[in-house]
Amino acid sequence: MQSAAILGCAGYAGQETLDRVLGHPALRVVALGSDSLAGQAAGALDPRLNGSLPGFVSNDAAAASGADVLFLCLDNDKSAAFQPPSGAVVVDLAGAHRLTDEAAAQAWYGTAPGAWSYGLPELFPAQGPLIANPGCYATAALLALGPLAGSITGAVVDAKSGVSGAGKALKASSHAGFVLENLSPYAVGAHRHAPEIAQQLGLPVCFVPHLLPVRRGLLATCYVQTDADARALLTDAYAASPVVRVLAEGVMPELGRVQNTDEAELAIFTDGATGTTIVICALDNLGKGAAGQAVQNANLALGLDETAGLRLHGVLV
Repeated sequence: MQSAAILGCAGYAGQETLDRVLGHPALRVVALGSDSLAGQAAGALDPRLNGSLPGFVSNDAAAASGADVLFLCLDNDKSAAFQPPSGAVVVDLAGAHRLTDEAAAQAWYGTAPGAWSYGLPELFPAQGPLIANPGCYATAALLALGPLAGSITGAVVDAKSGVSGAGKALKASSHAGFVLENLSPYAVGAHRHAPEIAQQLGLPVCFVPHLLPVRRGLLATCYVQTDADARALLTDAYAASPVVRVLAEGVMPELGRVQNTDEAELAIFTDGATGTTIVICALDNLGKGAAGQAVQNANLALGLDETAGLRLHGVLV
């Protein structure tokens, strides 16, 4: 067994990461970090967490626990300032270490601590112990477009995510009175995942995110012009993947099948009137879009089974 510490465990991504580690056959929790819950028992986060888990400590104490792998579920500023301990694998679920261009990182995040190895295992396997976990929107867009990057010059990405993507902190735009019975675009032309997507694809992307009136789940519809056989490229890219599933022709992705899982669904269509290739990706923003991918990255860095601890089967209703 190898040891794991989770910093920022009280947030949505932290809770989800803890859940994956608790079900992991080769990882054990040695530290739960949370500055807001420090000194309290694990049950303060969820009464179902029994006495077998250590109590909460500060994030600094969790970082000094000597764990083999640290999961940083902190905000961007705290992750940017984090000093990785020697010898540990560190997976950062925030965004400040994703952009390789310092000027872009400063412009989008207000800090430029230096890029870590970008870890989207199916397309960009991380190298080394310091791993920048991709953003949820970026994960969906890159899974859809990455195999096509050599045959396109640009893309339009229309994406929609559940409200948990906004995090646990209270804000007017996540109140039930705003979210329920509503659908709203936000950060149009100004979302941090846009430069991340463009960086990894090597081409410009028009990206517009929307807030769905659901707790979790994300769907990205991507539009490109290409002469390549998109279905063949995507099928070949993910033929051996235990996480990404390319659906049969004519089958639609659905949030209901990927919610509460760490898998992703892809579908490919062609618009008859314009010849536009349409690739749709559905995933759980807290699963493959955050915690599931973080654990997947940690597994690979530690030499473990890539799917250990992951949820790869939804509930059929």
